[in-house]
Amino acid sequence: MTDTATPVTSAPEGRPAKRSYAKLAADESREDYSLRYAPHSFRRWSPSMVAGTALGGIAYLADFAIGASIVFTYGFTSGLASILCAAAIIFLTGIPIARACAKYGLDMDLITRGAGFGYFGSTLTSLIYASFTFIFFALEGSIMAQAMHQAIGLPVEFGYLITTLIVIPIVFRGMGALAKVQAWTQPIWLIGLVLPFVVLAFEAPDAWGQFTSFGGTEGAGPGFSWLAFGLGTGVALSLIAQIGEQADYLRFMPAKTEHNKHRWNIAVLAAGPGWVIIGAAKQLGGAFLAFVALEAVGKTRALEPIAPQIEALKPWLGSVALPAAALFVIVSQIKINVTNAYSGSLSWSNFFSRLTHKHPGRVWYIFLNLAIALTLMEMNMFAALNKLLGFYSNVGIAWITAVAADLVINKRIGLSPPYIEFKRAYLYAVNPAGFGAMVVASTVSILAFFGLFGEYAQAFSTFIAAGLALVLCPLIAWLTKGKYYLARPNPVNGPHVLVDDITATHSCAVCDTAYELPDIADCPVQAGPICSLCCSLDAECGDACRKGDAASGPVLLGLPTPRRS
Repeated sequence: MTDTATPVTSAPEGRPAKRSYAKLAADESREDYSLRYAPHSFRRWSPSMVAGTALGGIAYLADFAIGASIVFTYGFTSGLASILCAAAIIFLTGIPIARACAKYGLDMDLITRGAGFGYFGSTLTSLIYASFTFIFFALEGSIMAQAMHQAIGLPVEFGYLITTLIVIPIVFRGMGALAKVQAWTQPIWLIGLVLPFVVLAFEAPDAWGQFTSFGGTEGAGPGFSWLAFGLGTGVALSLIAQIGEQADYLRFMPAKTEHNKHRWNIAVLAAGPGWVIIGAAKQLGGAFLAFVALEAVGKTRALEPIAPQIEALKPWLGSVALPAAALFVIVSQIKINVTNAYSGSLSWSNFFSRLTHKHPGRVWYIFLNLAIALTLMEMNMFAALNKLLGFYSNVGIAWITAVAADLVINKRIGLSPPYIEFKRAYLYAVNPAGFGAMVVASTVSILAFFGLFGEYAQAFSTFIAAGLALVLCPLIAWLTKGKYYLARPNPVNGPHVLVDDITATHSCAVCDTAYELPDIADCPVQAGPICSLCCSLDAECGDACRKGDAASGPVLLGLPTPRRS
């Protein structure tokens, strides 16, 4: 992918555009087609490059802190079972979502729209996803501030501010800048990740055996406990919305062809749900490092990833262990927080564009996301890690499971359209299949989380959320006979329309810019083609395309323009 957007063909000269976007919103080198379909002309990365960049975004050390917190609280046996179970659930739900994002060139919000939630139904999930990005930005920023405090004595309050400001220039420039940061920092990160475990393998070979009989610091004991397993799984499942950040990369996957299908499938699997394999290993590794450092630094500091890193490196690096560990932590946190800030800006853009019918540009929402994250850091959210993540996972898993259920079950048995329709012109405001399933599942599981149904239901609240969403999504779709998926057929590139070249373009009747067919709708108000974003931002059309006589038939569009090679 280049650093500048591909030029697009404008409509005939002399005809003034009915809408012109703000300079930042119109610059696709920064916008990266936020809020809309990523066209084939913009998807220039190879499958392996997409996968490598996406996996660079999981360099975060929250896994270390989460794994250590789970094992310290619930003991090794229950903690290990929790981490592995959560990883399996995340992996399985992530497969269909990753494939859909890569195939259709859409982010998580647009996939959610067409996978059972409807146009406004997915608005709530934009908030869920935005909260994921600022919660984890705050968590990662706290870890980075702790590292700077250890290394140079910088007060953590100033560290929080620095960790927030440092990502702005990178995220402002868009995906091209993110890709460069991930590539340049990868060697440092890999060395820093592996080296502590190599040192311990030589210097403390018996530590792993001792770790496997660790009963935690809260009296859980070394044996297995169903209650501890349920609670620990709930904390680990808070990471389930990470597939949304992977989707922000996956939407740039090139088209799948006979020539690249094997590499494409492997890359999608690696860049999508594959992150959780590394993530689970990091959780377990972080718990191990914290266990080894526990006696030397105490429980509180052992849960902060910087201290275990230093203790592990000391036998080989001596006084250099501190700056080496600090460098690793800072690099890791920059790698993930540029992704958190970027994904958060996309999510807030989706949310506010539907509520306000305005789009000043993705970059402005970076500041909103970072302001919330900075506030959480200053409130010391790190101290309430388990409770916060356990609560969040109830909502996150209900959302992700409902989307996965639609993609895997509803579409395969014909309850849902066989493709992803994300444009306002063809969608009902709310689809009760996915949206209803998520609301019911998350509500019941949150009540369980707060103890309304007893201690076992409290421990297994996330399982309740997943189970209800998995059952209710197809059940509601069956009861409603799939009525609320499409308000009207798509005559531009719907599944029953013969399209010779999906990359062909129509010029939007509103902004006079050419977009590929999947991003175009037929608009009776404009009496011609309209792009998905102009359609979203129209506050005066009254959804005429889906109401009254205007909805009785499609608008006749001219022949699309083939893409220029």
